[in-house]
Amino acid sequence: MNVIEINKVLSNKTRVDILKWLKEPSKEFPPHKELGHFRFGVCGQYIFEKSGLSQSTISNYLSQLQNVGLITPTRIGKWTYFQRNEKNIKAYVKEISKEL
Repeated sequence: MNVIEINKVLSNKTRVDILKWLKEPSKEFPPHKELGHFRFGVCGQYIFEKSGLSQSTISNYLSQLQNVGLITPTRIGKWTYFQRNEKNIKAYVKEISKEL
């Protein structure tokens, strides 16, 4: 686990917001009836729409969150769904609390 790299990713408000939104997706996004209610996470399109930023920016942010292990993608057809990686988030919190 690279705490410094995760800290860099979390230094952006929108990326932190994305993690917050994914924590309780049913409160933040419309239902995903076609695949079961958030069974695979939240469709990237909904994250993009909620953010108000360009699709390329949100795609980049999601890639950064994925690269440091804070979220995991699931591809279904032409759509990608994202959910938090709770195991890695807990490990990060534990590691940062040891270091500080």
